Amino acid sequence: MIGLYGDLGTGKTTLVRGIAAGLNASPHAVSSPTFVLIHEYAGRVPLAHVDLYRIQSEAELATLGLSEYHNGTTVVVVEWANRAGSELGPDYLAVSLAHRTERTRTIRVEANGPRSVTLLSLVQKLRRRGGLPRPVHAGAA
Repeated sequence: MIGLYGDLGTGKTTLVRGIAAGLNASPHAVSSPTFVLIHEYAGRVPLAHVDLYRIQSEAELATLGLSEYHNGTTVVVVEWANRAGSELGPDYLAVSLAHRTERTRTIRVEANGPRSVTLLSLVQKLRRRGGLPRPVHAGAA
């Protein structure tokens, strides 16, 4: 489970498109599920894209069935995760996006739970070994 945090326009849906591409799902099919609330995409593993922007109450949240996605077989990305409460489960990556400039963003990733700590540690090791691209910083083309 991945919880996305950030203001409007910080790139949450764009990040989901990148995750979809990494899972061999069509990034062009990804759109903000603001009115449907959950979109599912087929890839190497299933991707569920959840948007909680319009959720008004815990009762409304409970009707979504997010807990059904805690099956370990689906990558679940939740926009507006601050509205998810305990529905994110005990183990998730929190990804916070913020405007740095008009064209750049700051991204902070925090692991919550043992699987997420392991995943984040693996990503950091791959980056140190040169197996992942370096992040693009402000001012870079």
